[in-house]
Amino acid sequence: MSLDPATVRRIAKLARIGLDDGEVARLQGELGGILGWIEQLSELDVEGVEPINGVGQAALRMREDVVTVSDNAEAVLSNAPDRAGAFYSVPKVVE
Repeated sequence: MSLDPATVRRIAKLARIGLDDGEVARLQGELGGILGWIEQLSELDVEGVEPINGVGQAALRMREDVVTVSDNAEAVLSNAPDRAGAFYSVPKVVE
């Protein structure tokens, strides 16, 4: 799908994006490519596929709740940029 420069400028104005004249031609191609992908999606056969109204209906996969012993503090702290003993050391945020 091809967009004219006036449409590209209107989309940019609605998105509050400032465009130079040189950028309009580039964005014409990019937006045309995006709209082309959307047109390809309309060609998909979705017969029998139920629409998803949201992910709230999906059931979470549960795993067994098992207590494990984890003694890998040294491995966890090995990536810390600064540490104080067995703890992360971070800069003071509030004075």
